[in-house]
Amino acid sequence: MEFRTNKEQVSGNIFEFTRIRKRLFFLGVLLFPLIVFLLLFVFVAYQPNVNSESGKESYIYIYNNDTFDKVVNNLKEHNILKTEWTFRILAEKKNYPEKIRPGRYRIRKSMSNNSLINLLRSGKQEAMNVVIRNFNTIQEMAGSVSKSIEADSAGIVNLLFDKNFCLENGVNPRYSSTYLIADTYKFFWNTPASDFLKRMFREYRNFWNEERKKQAEEIGLTRHEVAILASIVEKETAKRDEMQRIAGVYMNRLRNGWPLQADPTLVFASTDFGTNRVTKKHIDVDSPYNTYQNPGLPPGPICIPSAVTLDAVLNYESHRYFYFVAKDDLTGYHQFSRSLDEHNLYAAKYRKAIKKLKK
Repeated sequence: MEFRTNKEQVSGNIFEFTRIRKRLFFLGVLLFPLIVFLLLFVFVAYQPNVNSESGKESYIYIYNNDTFDKVVNNLKEHNILKTEWTFRILAEKKNYPEKIRPGRYRIRKSMSNNSLINLLRSGKQEAMNVVIRNFNTIQEMAGSVSKSIEADSAGIVNLLFDKNFCLENGVNPRYSSTYLIADTYKFFWNTPASDFLKRMFREYRNFWNEERKKQAEEIGLTRHEVAILASIVEKETAKRDEMQRIAGVYMNRLRNGWPLQADPTLVFASTDFGTNRVTKKHIDVDSPYNTYQNPGLPPGPICIPSAVTLDAVLNYESHRYFYFVAKDDLTGYHQFSRSLDEHNLYAAKYRKAIKKLKK
């Protein structure tokens, strides 16, 4: 039986401790890069890396066919990234350069690289409001829409009047401009011209349900004629509560074979959209839209009417008025008359009020 002295035991313990310490040291040397890498990854991925002014939202627009470098430059130009290199490292790791998706993205304050890249990779956009007002021309409408979505104005105009595109989408090419209804719509920013118009055509079909089709038939107008008359009413008044009465005046003129003599059609025919007063030069304009010279409705709408105005025509007020003129109280409302003499009296009062206002 072998016995060890206390000195030998101490020496053995020291040796064993030294051996363990060396192992721990080498293990530490081996683990140190991994720990540093993990800490760096956490820093790169999850630390806030987005600049954002307090209380304000930032947006980035990524176009079709944008490269990864273009996206990074876009972020830099808008001062969104605090550090570019950390974004690039994680983006490469998450394979974002191969998964770029166009769109308009809302950037939240203090987003990390990880959350920002996940957002851009997902393609999850926030729909934006596209307002279609009672624009005078299709070109004006297309120009306004192209400021809100990626589709260019020329593409919208060309497709709207493209015979093949219209027929493919169940639209009569002759009346394609009557398929637009003024309203506020939700669109994703990267909507192309074709998808924009297809959506407009769907909205048109949704508006013209069976009940409204029946109403149009009962008043003796086609859907396109309703849109044309509604465009005139739209330009005659901004007061919704008198739209049906004005529509009734024009229906009376149509049914009695009178010329419409609608001043807004003269403005459209002459393209003098800035005028506040119709004069003889407007009445003398040679155009199929001149309802002083041509009987019946003009060949197309003079603006894009709203659903409210379309319904005002479908539900026009039945009365015996054939004339109307702006009231002399200058409220924007109109005075209605059955006879020309009565109308001339009200017109004189209005002119007097205008003359007094200019003094």
